[in-house]
Amino acid sequence: MLNNLTDTEEGDGGAQNQGDSNPKESSPFINSSDAAAEKSQQYDGKNMALFEEEMDTSPMVSSLLSSLANYSNLPQGSKEHEEAENNEAESSRKKPVKAPQLGTLMGVYLPCIQNIFGVILFLRMTWLVGIGGIIGTFIIVFMCCTTTMLTAISMSAIATNGVVPAGGSYYMISRSLGPEFGGAVGICFYLGTTYAGAMYILGAIELLLIYIVPKAAIFPLEGLEGAEAEAALLNNMRVYGTILLTSMATVVFVGVKYVNKLALVFLACVILSILAVYAGVIKTAVEPPDFPVCLLGNRTLVWKTFDVCAKTIETANGTVTTQLWRMFCDSPFLNATCDKYFVANNVSQIQGIPGVTSGILTKNLFGTYYEKGDLIAKVGVESVEEQDDTLTNANRYVLADITSFFTLLVGIYFPSVTGIMAGSNRSGDLRDAQKSIPIGTIAAITTTSTVYMSSVVLFGACIEGVVLRDKFGEGVHGNLVIGTLAWPSPWVIVIGSFFSTCGAGLQSLTGAPRLMQAIAKDGIVPALRIFGHGKANGEPTWSLLLTAFICESGILIASLDSVAPILSMFFLMCYMFVNLACALQTLLRTPNWRPRFKFYHWTLSFLGMSLCLTLMFLCSWYYAIVAMAIAGSIYKYIEFAGAEKEWGDGIRGLSLSAARYALMRLEEGPPHTKNWRPQLLVLVSTDAEQNVEQPRLLSLTNQLKAGKGLTIVGTALEGTYLENSDQAQRAEQALRKLMETEKVKGFCQVTVSSNLRDATSHLLQASGLGGLKHNAVLVSWPRNWKQGDEHQTWRNFIELVRETTAAHLALLVPKNISAFPSNGERFTEGHIDVWWIVHDGGMLMLLPFLLRQHKVWRKCKMRIFTVAQMDDNSIQMKKDLTTFLYHLRIDAMVEVVEMHDSDISAYTYEKTLVMEQRSQMLKQINLTKNEREREIQSITDSSRGSIRRKNPAAVTTQLSVTEDPPAASKEEKPEEEVQLIHDNTNPASPATPATPLTPGEGAQSPGEQVQMTWTEKCDGEPAKPPGAATPEGIKDIFNMKPEWENLNQSNVRRMHTALRLNEVIMKKSSEAKLVLLNMPGPPRNRTGDENYMEFLEVLTEGLNRVLLVRGGGREVITIYS
Repeated sequence: MLNNLTDTEEGDGGAQNQGDSNPKESSPFINSSDAAAEKSQQYDGKNMALFEEEMDTSPMVSSLLSSLANYSNLPQGSKEHEEAENNEAESSRKKPVKAPQLGTLMGVYLPCIQNIFGVILFLRMTWLVGIGGIIGTFIIVFMCCTTTMLTAISMSAIATNGVVPAGGSYYMISRSLGPEFGGAVGICFYLGTTYAGAMYILGAIELLLIYIVPKAAIFPLEGLEGAEAEAALLNNMRVYGTILLTSMATVVFVGVKYVNKLALVFLACVILSILAVYAGVIKTAVEPPDFPVCLLGNRTLVWKTFDVCAKTIETANGTVTTQLWRMFCDSPFLNATCDKYFVANNVSQIQGIPGVTSGILTKNLFGTYYEKGDLIAKVGVESVEEQDDTLTNANRYVLADITSFFTLLVGIYFPSVTGIMAGSNRSGDLRDAQKSIPIGTIAAITTTSTVYMSSVVLFGACIEGVVLRDKFGEGVHGNLVIGTLAWPSPWVIVIGSFFSTCGAGLQSLTGAPRLMQAIAKDGIVPALRIFGHGKANGEPTWSLLLTAFICESGILIASLDSVAPILSMFFLMCYMFVNLACALQTLLRTPNWRPRFKFYHWTLSFLGMSLCLTLMFLCSWYYAIVAMAIAGSIYKYIEFAGAEKEWGDGIRGLSLSAARYALMRLEEGPPHTKNWRPQLLVLVSTDAEQNVEQPRLLSLTNQLKAGKGLTIVGTALEGTYLENSDQAQRAEQALRKLMETEKVKGFCQVTVSSNLRDATSHLLQASGLGGLKHNAVLVSWPRNWKQGDEHQTWRNFIELVRETTAAHLALLVPKNISAFPSNGERFTEGHIDVWWIVHDGGMLMLLPFLLRQHKVWRKCKMRIFTVAQMDDNSIQMKKDLTTFLYHLRIDAMVEVVEMHDSDISAYTYEKTLVMEQRSQMLKQINLTKNEREREIQSITDSSRGSIRRKNPAAVTTQLSVTEDPPAASKEEKPEEEVQLIHDNTNPASPATPATPLTPGEGAQSPGEQVQMTWTEKCDGEPAKPPGAATPEGIKDIFNMKPEWENLNQSNVRRMHTALRLNEVIMKKSSEAKLVLLNMPGPPRNRTGDENYMEFLEVLTEGLNRVLLVRGGGREVITIYS
């Protein structure tokens, strides 16, 4: 068992080997075939004989517990570091992997501290307090810290719900929310980590060029003003940033071990810097440091090029002008021409850091927001300004470099609270991840939140407002503002923050490529698979290259304040989905949701998710929309082209819950007529190899459904399930494959029973679930039903028609299904003809409309024919039908066909005679197959000869209309399977005459009786022939053929109707692309079943594509909105 785990985790596939590439998670519960022999030996000699037949699939508890005890989840990429991915190394002996030993402090707490404390604390925190005020900044810090704390609680619940292999947040989200969400959020998290690297690099360069070695600037800033100075600064950031990025990427490429060794050094720099700040705050209470700020009027001056904050100084030689005077005047003499504002206002000097006991806190409570280019002025100091005086010597004053507002501050600050995933990302290295991750992460967030909130108050209580709002410390001799507060020297902060930002950048460039490699090896995003490869030792070379390019795009932006909101978006997106995953699992009460961490609740997760969403739009609404669009695009791409994964995710559970809720709602009542659509049960047959015999049936299904509604494709197998389970599985796979080929969205079902009739009946009754059941059946016309050995086929077909009627299901029977178009064909012209004989609830109107939605039938026009009897007003019928279609919003041509009564021809009697004689022959079951075929052939030949002798002209005419090829060859010709659809609108009185629009009108005639159920009247007497076909008239016709007098007169009338209707349909619709026709119902007594099939053959003879339709006994189309 342990060997199997080792092979699984150390074989090819990387991250996939943790169970991500297969539907089942890899775990010690799954047995391997290699260990079967060992397990068989374990059963020998023990009292386990009762279970020995199942030992291959069910391990003994002893072996299971042994495997569980030795189960270890290797950290991400560890197997690559242990062994090179080449053939020689694969054949060599595997090196033992050391068990992870990191505890809570070293494994979770300190990495989180290092990742959370970052560049924003040192470079922007004082500015945030100055612009937003203590109250506003405290609200921002509290919101962000609350968001991360709630996210940490949700993350702790997920991380303690079983073993979390290395991969951190990506693994947790993908396994909780599924591959689509996992891939989308994983890539967002990757982009956030990558842009975080860019932000750290920009922060390091800012520290280097502004505070450490300003003279190293390639593009000098001296003497430049406004846009030129800003452009020079940005260009310096781009050049040095690119150089630093290249250096860092090289270090990461050479070896991660150097980064890991330096991690503690960088962490020490961070902690020392923060301690220096707190020490400086305490010192200000006793002895505030001397950092004076020079004001001209109320304007803060840039203290770089002058030494004394005064216009003139008194010396022994008299009054002497200062360097400050020379900045604003054209000469050093007292009579020089000076700047108007300089002349009108006095120069004053204030203390930049008055100390924690000075009471400056009250003045810094509220924020002061600036437009770009505004002067940083001290409130409460007199300033004499002329209204028409324009600002001159702007580079002498401290100015606002960007337009500030509350939401901008949120976006800039939020990256300083990210990094809470550092512990979970190292889950593979922890001794007890389920204990360490919650404790370490929550403790780290508590610590950092305390530091951030206290620093907001302390900065506001110690530092003068104009200094706080001075982003780059220009008013305090170019010092880092937070450095002026530090003890013993500002350089402690400057050097410490520089190294900490460099270290954070290295960590980002180390972590981001491994995250991309994990996503690529999971195989859920096909386009990223190349990034799963790396060096022989597993280093993600390609991923590192991609990360460097993306990071460079952030460096080219060159502004820390512009990059921060971008990565805020991606991190907030990731945190939002962590909270969603926890809330979803909790609400769904998934049986596997049993976190060891108990201090969570779905309301907390929901609140965290809401806060994340709120902060996204607070930071930048357009960045939020872009981030969501990126995540949505990735989601849809994975859904469309990604590999199929089954990770037991919460979205699948949500789908089940939603499906259950929807099914329960459907049970409340039948759908309204406006919501009715054909929910098809498609019955197909399979051959001996379990291949579908009528693939075009699914093409027609696709054309009818257009991907909407329910489709169940079912087939029936004969036998017992125990003996035919493999055959049933093969049939189901064949159905799924064909459904995929024909793009039919739905379900497939295979039923095995002792005979096909029962199996089909079971499909009809048991398919569907609750309110989501089929309301129509699509089945093909039985193939070769006339052959003697196929008698059971047509009997099953007729029974199916009866069952659909009893179940109030609609029935669709395509005849000659092989002639129907495939989904790839296109009709550029033609007609779909509807022959509306009896009202079937509107099925005949709805089906052509649905077909014409599909591109195959879109160019076809719809024609509706109805039949008028002797007493009908055909003109009025046409008007009524046109009005009806107008209200139905269906565009179709209307034609009323008049069918007058006529005498029954000799051909009709001959056809009936042949049919009845053939039926008698089929009943002689003692005859062999060959004998029956010869007998049928001889009867057919003799009948045809008799017809030619008695009435050759009439026969020739009839044959030209109704029978081509002749009867003998027609019987030998195999008919395509067609499915049958039945609509019994008025089953209680099947013999009631019915005209197309007004069922009560009209006399009984062959044209209308063909639509009714063919059966005898209730009193047992056969119905009299209608119209002119009186008994006397029949006897006159019978003078030449005495045996005709013994025919069943009901069959004669039906045959007459079928022939007449076929003649009319052939005349009008012989060129139609599809003919839809009311399907008559079968006889109620089963003695005439074989005649029923013959009537339908005659009715549809000569037509290429026919769809016989029976309604389900309810209205399916309405004129109302």
